[in-house]
Amino acid sequence: MNIYESAEDYLEAILMVQERKGVVHSIDIAEELGFSKASVSVAMKKFRENGYITMDKTGVIKLLPPGQEIAERTYERHKTLTSLFEKLGVPHDIAAEDACKVEHDLSVETFDALKKCEQSL
Repeated sequence: MNIYESAEDYLEAILMVQERKGVVHSIDIAEELGFSKASVSVAMKKFRENGYITMDKTGVIKLLPPGQEIAERTYERHKTLTSLFEKLGVPHDIAAEDACKVEHDLSVETFDALKKCEQSL
């Protein structure tokens, strides 16, 4: 399964909800991303089939190592970019929204350079 921006967003959302609530269900992801429960169900099926998540009989979703790795990488980029934009004077809501747009397209080298820059500010 190729990981596209939308897939990274789903996996990141699972991680974010897990950190906030401890337990993740499809409805939590739908609410987090503003998607329909049906769309989330289709995506979760694909993630299960491709070894990114598990879902137990009660509907609790857990990231497997490949999904966890993608989610953590995407979330780290999101947090770092949001922080950097805020340090540049961008309001939080706009900084977070812009970070979402940028986090998927940066090379590792560019992100590492931005991370160093953010840490030094």
